[in-house]
Amino acid sequence: MIDPAQRPLALALPRRRALGRSDFIETAANADAAALIAARAGWPEGRLALIGPEGAGKTHLAHVFAAETDAPIVPALGLREADAPRLVAAGAVAVEDVDRLGADAAAETALFHLLNLAAAEGAVLLATGRAAPTRWPIRLPDLASRLSAMTVARLLPPDDALLAAVIAKNLEERGLNYEAGTPAFLAARIERSFSAAEDAVARLDALSLASGRRITRKLAGEMLG
Repeated sequence: MIDPAQRPLALALPRRRALGRSDFIETAANADAAALIAARAGWPEGRLALIGPEGAGKTHLAHVFAAETDAPIVPALGLREADAPRLVAAGAVAVEDVDRLGADAAAETALFHLLNLAAAEGAVLLATGRAAPTRWPIRLPDLASRLSAMTVARLLPPDDALLAAVIAKNLEERGLNYEAGTPAFLAARIERSFSAAEDAVARLDALSLASGRRITRKLAGEMLG
């Protein structure tokens, strides 16, 4: 790890995203979802919807799924019908942020075609979104019906252990040296969300850089005011 005094004065270190299976922090808040991702052979009709709040680990689990199946990962927004044969060729595909399709009629049609082709070819399909599929703003009735029928793997809001572990992971991805106990200290004092954890680490990194001080509970307390 790097001492703040040795870091460039003008630039914070970039965050290194670690998205492997061994990097996934598993607690009671996400263990059931992780188990469902691993049990893809048993997905009804070869489909699964992975849902949870922003920053809960949907992208991380999608990358775990992709690494284990050679599946491509694609955003739902901008998906086009001509993409489907290439996407199902590996026997698996992950489509992220289906709840953000909005009014992209071409993408909805493409996703409907992708679901049908995946079923015909025996490919498994993972779809992600923040809310349950029944609440995704899909205008194409047949697509909405198919998505609503998908089995759901739900990532829950973080428990104490997970929030502290996520803070520690974010600190380490930034290459930061920190005092033991700082992640738990922060976890007990911030909003209980993953986005708040990432924001707190970014602010703490900036304060450490500006002050030339190591990240400690004292510095975290000053950052929180």
